[in-house]
Amino acid sequence: MTDELPPAERAVTDPEDAAEHIASTFSATLVDEWVRLGVTRAVIAPGSRSTPLAVALAGNERMAVQVHHDERSAAFVGLGLSIATGVPTIVLTTSGTAAVEMHPAVVEAHHAGVPLLAVTADRPPELVGVGAPQTIDQTDLYGSAVRWFCDPGVPEASQRASWRRIAGDAARATVGPVPGPVHLNLPFREPLLGPIGQLPPVDDDSSALVASGPPDLEDEQIVRWASAWSGRRGVIVAGGGAARSAVEADAILDLARALGWPVIADHLSGCRLDRPETAWPTDAMLRLPAIAEELRPEIVLRFGRSLASRVTNEWLAASAAVQIGVDPHGQSPDPDAVLSERVHATPAVVARALTPLSTPADRAWTTRWRELAGLAAAAIESAIATSGGVTEPGAARAALWGVPIGGALVVSSSMPVRDVEWTTPPRAGVAVVANRGANGIDGVVSTAVGVALAGAPVVCLIGDVAFLHDTNGLLGLARRGVDLAFVVVDNDGGGIFSFLPQATQLPESLFETIFGTPHGVDLEALARAHGLWSTSVGTQAGLEAALVGWRERQGVSVIVVRSDRQANVEVHRRIQAAVADSVG
Repeated sequence: MTDELPPAERAVTDPEDAAEHIASTFSATLVDEWVRLGVTRAVIAPGSRSTPLAVALAGNERMAVQVHHDERSAAFVGLGLSIATGVPTIVLTTSGTAAVEMHPAVVEAHHAGVPLLAVTADRPPELVGVGAPQTIDQTDLYGSAVRWFCDPGVPEASQRASWRRIAGDAARATVGPVPGPVHLNLPFREPLLGPIGQLPPVDDDSSALVASGPPDLEDEQIVRWASAWSGRRGVIVAGGGAARSAVEADAILDLARALGWPVIADHLSGCRLDRPETAWPTDAMLRLPAIAEELRPEIVLRFGRSLASRVTNEWLAASAAVQIGVDPHGQSPDPDAVLSERVHATPAVVARALTPLSTPADRAWTTRWRELAGLAAAAIESAIATSGGVTEPGAARAALWGVPIGGALVVSSSMPVRDVEWTTPPRAGVAVVANRGANGIDGVVSTAVGVALAGAPVVCLIGDVAFLHDTNGLLGLARRGVDLAFVVVDNDGGGIFSFLPQATQLPESLFETIFGTPHGVDLEALARAHGLWSTSVGTQAGLEAALVGWRERQGVSVIVVRSDRQANVEVHRRIQAAVADSVG
């Protein structure tokens, strides 16, 4: 962080049109307005052209500022902060390729509906297109991935009256009507430093930073659904974002009880709780054709985003059931084109309205689901416990249960998110976060850092390739004052590809070259190079003990779990075989 600067209240009294303080006054006004609206966190990547705004952010005592050397990582740190707090985070870069580096995080924020304020400094118009250094065309740089793009031009004293509106419009656009990223491009002329002049007055009539809610449900619609669904066999599917709190999760599960339907919930939904309505482990059961046919529903009520389980998603698509998607922003995912109705409403509101009007399905439907789920869960538990050593599903379980109550588990895409969904039982009191907007492995380390910066302890379950992909997220981490443990599954390459047909259909040497991609990096040494505590474990007990040690020690730990790609495939096959023997 930069040294603290005098607050805006100590503004100089130079003439308002003095060129030497226009950029500084403009920037201080933006920051003052953002803070007034409740946007109080920023991540700055160092650069020269962004100096006026960087100084204004760091100089405002109400703004919590992190500085990160890498723009790409900085943007994902901001993404993690926004996910954890629900409030947009400002991410600031200088001009040129620095601005380009934010694109992956902007894309993830777009697809995941995360409020993020991406601010890029720029050269003035006279330096664009003439070969000036560190200058590119930044107009609409992120294309359709942003909710709003604004370039107000080089700040001029004659436009003072618009400065607060620019800041407010940018912040409000991140939260609604559909949350997501906003790109504010700010060209600055030199001088980039100067005294802060008098800020424009606050507009008392400006609207607060509040997302607009979905429209009210029609009573006729609720009655129609209750009449059509009551007594029929159905399932509720809860994906990421289905419930924003334990109260909302309870509302969804209460509806399931009233309807007599199981809830297929991943951990990202907030609805995988230890209640009888929760159906787990669904993926393993639905891999068995006879069971998949027996459990075919008539109605599917979908809350939140799609599940990570391809098997479950394909089963739902082939079910021929009437499917209704409910989303607070009216954007229920439908990649298989099976939704008969999209409902623009909050899932918990729908659940509370339907519950008193619902009649349960026949008891045999719920009883059979619970019987099969109980058998499958016990089979998975036994298969993991008797596998010997530490398995990747075992690592997923240890990571989830290693998070203190009130903390968060950040899960990487690829195998970690699947192992968490497939093989880990319900756990209350822990938020589960994953970048499942674009489903990439990009920026996972930095996202976890951002989530931890919000204040709660975090465990990040991540594979070795994803860890290496974002090692710049570790820059400065030892000094950030967070409690964060990385559980890194190290199988020396891309483990998920070993589950694909390519693993058996290609010559081994070719498969290893383009899919296995062994890296040979000593991950412990890499962590220690960043000043982080690190260890390697080879047993389940060792992993659990390392997580206990982290909780006692606090700070940042990197725990490397040694694994073998082919052995991991065999572990998953044994787990599935155990489920088949138990329920088939």
